[in-house]
Amino acid sequence: MSRFGVVIGALAACASCMTTAANAQSVEEAAKAFGARQSVLDISISPSGTKIAIIAPSGSSGEAIHVVNLAGDGVPRAILVNSDVRDDISYCDWMSEERLICGIFVAEDTGGLLLSFTRLVIVNSDGSGHKILSRNLGSRALGISQDGGDVIALEIADRPGKILMTREYVPEATTGNLTASKAEGLGVEEVDVADLRTRRVEQPNRDAIRYIADDSGRVRIMVRHPHDSAGRLGPKRFYYYRTADSNKWLDIASAEVDAQTRIGFVPVAVDAATNRAFGFDVHNGFDALFTLALDGSGRRELVVGRDDVDVDRLIRIGRRDRVVGASYATEKRQVQYIDPELAALAKGLAAVLPGKPLVDIVDASADENQLLIVASSDVDPGMSYIYDKRSRQLAELLPIRGELVGRKLGAMQPVSFPAADGTTIPGYLTLPPDVIEAQGLPAIVLPHGGPSARDEWGFDWLVQFFTARGYAVLQPNYRGSSGYGTAWFGRNGFQAWETAIADVNDAGRWLVSQGIADPERMAVVGWSYGGYAALQSQVLDQQIFKAIVAIAPVTDLERLREDARPFTNFSLVDRFIGQGPHVKAGSPAQHASEFAAPVLLVHGTFDQNVDVAQSRLMKRRLEDAGKPVRYLEFKDLDHSLSDSVARKQMLIEIDGFLNASLAH
Repeated sequence: MSRFGVVIGALAACASCMTTAANAQSVEEAAKAFGARQSVLDISISPSGTKIAIIAPSGSSGEAIHVVNLAGDGVPRAILVNSDVRDDISYCDWMSEERLICGIFVAEDTGGLLLSFTRLVIVNSDGSGHKILSRNLGSRALGISQDGGDVIALEIADRPGKILMTREYVPEATTGNLTASKAEGLGVEEVDVADLRTRRVEQPNRDAIRYIADDSGRVRIMVRHPHDSAGRLGPKRFYYYRTADSNKWLDIASAEVDAQTRIGFVPVAVDAATNRAFGFDVHNGFDALFTLALDGSGRRELVVGRDDVDVDRLIRIGRRDRVVGASYATEKRQVQYIDPELAALAKGLAAVLPGKPLVDIVDASADENQLLIVASSDVDPGMSYIYDKRSRQLAELLPIRGELVGRKLGAMQPVSFPAADGTTIPGYLTLPPDVIEAQGLPAIVLPHGGPSARDEWGFDWLVQFFTARGYAVLQPNYRGSSGYGTAWFGRNGFQAWETAIADVNDAGRWLVSQGIADPERMAVVGWSYGGYAALQSQVLDQQIFKAIVAIAPVTDLERLREDARPFTNFSLVDRFIGQGPHVKAGSPAQHASEFAAPVLLVHGTFDQNVDVAQSRLMKRRLEDAGKPVRYLEFKDLDHSLSDSVARKQMLIEIDGFLNASLAH
């Protein structure tokens, strides 16, 4: 056993469900195993590399922060627990060797309007000193503060023991009070790690939405998104930078960027040593990584670009978020390192972890000698490791999903199929474990959410539940998906819904044409936009799918637009949906009478992405049309239904619904 073996036993075993049972479990056992949330929700390492903080589930929907002293007994100890179903501990970073700063997501019902708030809390590694770092507004505040701040630098080169965080300022009523603050907008404060005293280093700007510090801890980039006269976000974002020797804000060469399409240079990081910003822009129709000199010359250089897929992720490590590479997904996700040492290390790790080709460096000690790594694959949800660069030793820490350790899963294969117009559509086919040549299987087409997203090769708990129950699962990256360039995304999956949904239907036809699927036992299942696609598939063709499962779906585009009206991003949602006959034609609730297949709807009442009223409307319309429909609603749960008990119940309900609907 590795020297960290005690960690594996102490925390993973707390779930009491690690198993090597065969796949022939009951639906209840399978639903419990696959519906359980990840055993490790977040993991980070202290500056010295001797302590680890782990966010793990607590109960069915809560979280607990555990700290492990690797130089001590290696036993994880819970230091902070959240049990509120509407709140989430999102992440934790080490402010210092003894103190953590953690992000908390809070959701509240404010008179029927669901609002989200973020707050930063600090806690010592022994559980003492718990305190909210985000400032509470006084009674004179003329508004609310949803943004509790973000840490933009964990280290400042010339000011040890200090961090930088953003703060949202809200003006105060001045009547009868000369000391009331008039500050408004987003600014930046320096925080002393020891005594938590603050010093304003960036004056608040009403339209600022983000600041970027370089890796020395100096604020170098500001992003502004001005509001219109109605207080809503406008169509453009503006980007500014500072030279190395000035505090004056200057326009970036392509400062004006469309807030929706984001076409134009979008900076995401700054390297102080080379005085350049890393950012993304379109190159030959695909997103690519560039650098921009911050010396006033406007000089740009292409760093990583492809002619087949978007380069969509920046790879950064360490307490200073050092830029080391970029990532993109072809058939499988790949990383192109610009750091030679890490490129060699990645090659070596691939050799010692041959069954886990997806290797992510998730954190590093201050000297980058100790690296936290998560390695996974399509049939392995992942294992976390600590790697010591000096000794070249790799040691296991914790499985990412302890409930699935030892369970045989279905392999995911990249495939492509022809759409009706001849376009080749990429996707992934996953067969039940031990099935090599599929013939006449019950099958599911599973379109992804978004639509500004794509499916990738790797572990997917929903896919694996279905394959464990004997289904072949096809995930099409239909036109309207992101990741394949601007032409593939087109006008998006709402405005060009006929193209996107036709691709989903063609995925079903291909399964039948290849003999993989039994045409009488084929369903379509989706979540969010995927749920919309599942429902809307019936509008184009009622014969392909014999059952429909829609989780948290959009069902009426005009209602989706109106749901956004009270919020500042209304104009962006309005533009994304667009105007015209496609709005009614592309709303499944407007076509309930055309449905031939039975429908199962699932939704949480605290969904801020897609209001629960969307599913309730679809249920009523189907019932009024005399169509078979079942509805499962979860009180207080969000868009992702992040509750292990609820997910288990949902999977059992879906399994029973499909069995009944697809029976010969």
